[in-house]
Amino acid sequence: MGMINNVRGLMMVVNMAICVTSVANAAQGTATFYKPPYVPSSCYGYQNNGSMIAAASDAIWGNRSACGTSYNVSCGGATNKGVPPCRGTSVVVKIVDYCPAGCKGTINLSQEAFSAIANPDAGKILIEYTEV
Repeated sequence: MGMINNVRGLMMVVNMAICVTSVANAAQGTATFYKPPYVPSSCYGYQNNGSMIAAASDAIWGNRSACGTSYNVSCGGATNKGVPPCRGTSVVVKIVDYCPAGCKGTINLSQEAFSAIANPDAGKILIEYTEV
């Protein structure tokens, strides 16, 4: 029985280390959203890439190198006062477009992707994101 408890304890420590490492490696920024139509896009022209997509700001655009990159995005909190926007979930999005100068967020999510992680009434949220 003692050996089983030691193994369980070790597994719990390893899982906690993995979670801490994941959070530590996440970049932080802000997200806004845009509404359809989602084509044409800067990366794929008139090719339909579904609705779990996003536009990259200059912070991650890299002169088109962000095209096709997928990010796991989660809501980190509100950028303004009001109802807490986060739904406690994350979403994986593919960069298909460019959010030009004056872009209001690090990542401009599709309306569907934004709605999956936050209340759209928030308009803009704090995010954590990692490349997948």
